[in-house]
Amino acid sequence: MENTSDRQGPDPLHTALMRNIEAMEHRRRRLNAGASRAARVAQAMTSFAGSMRFVYVHLVFYGAWILLNLGVLHFDPSFGTLSMIASVEAIFLSTFVLIAQNRMAEHSEQRAELDLQISLLSEHELTRLAGLVASIGAHLGVEHADAPEIDELQRDVTPEAVLDALEARRES
Repeated sequence: MENTSDRQGPDPLHTALMRNIEAMEHRRRRLNAGASRAARVAQAMTSFAGSMRFVYVHLVFYGAWILLNLGVLHFDPSFGTLSMIASVEAIFLSTFVLIAQNRMAEHSEQRAELDLQISLLSEHELTRLAGLVASIGAHLGVEHADAPEIDELQRDVTPEAVLDALEARRES
């Protein structure tokens, strides 16, 4: 058996993988470019809120507020204003996070649909290949070419039947 690492020349799998990676990257860029202004703002805010810069800015802001208020200025003695600012900020941040999560869920659903379609296509192709291999085996007189499990492999699997079986199992 030939060692694949000893082969010279372009690797066709590598070419196909690179093409797929480029296609997915192109699609991701197109989806991001097609996002609404609100979605882009929400994504930017969520990205910033999930960074250490956000933590540092808040450490400086809240730390300065507390130190100045306890020390020299006494402009917010009960820290009510600071609490209100933090509460309003939390409301807006949670909203931005929810918007970003909704967009990510939409993209995830699209990828899951693509995965399902590719799996169904692969299932169909493999079923056809199993039938072809079984026919070749029978023609050549290969032992066990007519085994019952070979017949089962040649039958198409319908997604509806699988979903019905899963539902029936959950209900029982």
